[in-house]
Amino acid sequence: MRDGNVVVIGGGYAGIRLAKKLDTAAHVTLVDRKEVFFHRIASLRAGVRPEWTGAPFIPYDRLLANGRVVVGKAVRVDTVERQVTLATGDRLPYDVLVVATGADYPEPARFVGSSPDEAAKAFAEHQHNIAAADHILVVGGGPSGVELSAEIRLARPDARVTLAHSGQELLHSTGSARAGRRARTWLTAHDVTVRLDSFMAPGADFGTYRDAHGEVLAADLSFWATGTTPNTLWLRLAGHGDWLNETGHVRVDRTLRIEGHPDVFAVGDVNDVSELKVTPAALAQAEVAAHNILSYLRSSGRHSKRSRAYRAVRRTPLIVPFGPADGVTVLPVPLGESAVLGTRATAMAKAKTLMTPYMRRQLGYPST
Repeated sequence: MRDGNVVVIGGGYAGIRLAKKLDTAAHVTLVDRKEVFFHRIASLRAGVRPEWTGAPFIPYDRLLANGRVVVGKAVRVDTVERQVTLATGDRLPYDVLVVATGADYPEPARFVGSSPDEAAKAFAEHQHNIAAADHILVVGGGPSGVELSAEIRLARPDARVTLAHSGQELLHSTGSARAGRRARTWLTAHDVTVRLDSFMAPGADFGTYRDAHGEVLAADLSFWATGTTPNTLWLRLAGHGDWLNETGHVRVDRTLRIEGHPDVFAVGDVNDVSELKVTPAALAQAEVAAHNILSYLRSSGRHSKRSRAYRAVRRTPLIVPFGPADGVTVLPVPLGESAVLGTRATAMAKAKTLMTPYMRRQLGYPST
């Protein structure tokens, strides 16, 4: 017997894990504007290499055995009537609502449009532009900027590639100076120009960029890997701006509920949990939220004392590929400095396949 209607808005990493966990225990409806799951981890390589164009797109049709996936855009949440209204006018009643709309990433790590064909055309355009450019600028020295710079260099060994970063070291968010040094060593050894302490902005002329010191840099093509924006504008437009903090993230309590709404949860990149917004953290949140949702649905009076508090993932493994055969892995060590692993461990864990076989299995498909 399944208990209650659970509507999950957002079919990213946290959303699909949560929906799958609840599929046998509740009536689950997963809502996403995309027709397929977007495996964002593979998107940077897909934006550079044609043979990877289709890798990030995995259909939703085998994800749920009992529930359903609805392609649509949520535009309104009525917490009194407890229903979600879609742009089509369809209304979805809920006993529990989950906001899992994630964050918007700069291109090429972005799903453009709503269909795989539209997104694939955007990837193909990036591939064409990269193949034709003489000088390519990547702005941002975090994991995405480093990974993209390496992918571009390996695909275009004849091009000039520059990575500009506003900080004093690469991969600063990992908390490991060794990882940043290893990334810089690899990039410079492969003739990528690394500019640290270089805050970039578009220049006065097309194709030019100016740093904070006034120096002008010309480039044929640029990519900005400088952070993400939570996908919560729709909540503000729907009249729920009070759910958001100053950065646009959804405020949640320790059980991942939106404050004041015991039947509304928010998981993944969209919420304000203070931790690195990485896939392992999103999956961990989904596990805790699934437990708390079931406790809520099965408890008398909907006030369960069996809820679990989510403990933010302060130290999580972080893997940054340098193409398919190299990279750096930062492995947290209890009560000590993080271990930094190199080529073999990184290639086996992520760099070669970008976890695509694993995600295909999660959605009910063969690894290849």
